[in-house]
Amino acid sequence: MTASNVAQYLAALPADRRAALSDVRKAINENLPDGYEEGMQFGMIGWYVPPSVYPAGYGENPKVPLSFVALASRKSGMVLHFLCFYGHPTLSTWFTSEYQKSGKKLDMGKGCVRFKSLEDLALDVVGRTVARVSAEEHMANYRAARA
Repeated sequence: MTASNVAQYLAALPADRRAALSDVRKAINENLPDGYEEGMQFGMIGWYVPPSVYPAGYGENPKVPLSFVALASRKSGMVLHFLCFYGHPTLSTWFTSEYQKSGKKLDMGKGCVRFKSLEDLALDVVGRTVARVSAEEHMANYRAARA
């Protein structure tokens, strides 16, 4: 079954994953700047700039909102996709530095942060990262990276 909304997605998870992702979701929503919306995107919980604000869409597809951050449960663990890192290298560098200060081990790809449990994730750093990027800045960075 593919979840059509966030509540459905969370309800389908085992209790431990549901609790962890719910806490990460809460931290993101509490720090999310104006201009973003939450919903399901690419089979994950996503935060994005809606087409009403960015009509060109992700990948220049007007039917796909401009992705910002995504959160998912995978077989091997959980993952946060920071799509906002692409075209914004200083944000990625800042994030890595702040994460190291937290004392938690960072398991990161180019824009994804993998974690096995909530205790493995520097949740405050996630919240502060989300809070740093306005929708306007994200749209400008995305346009510049595609130019």
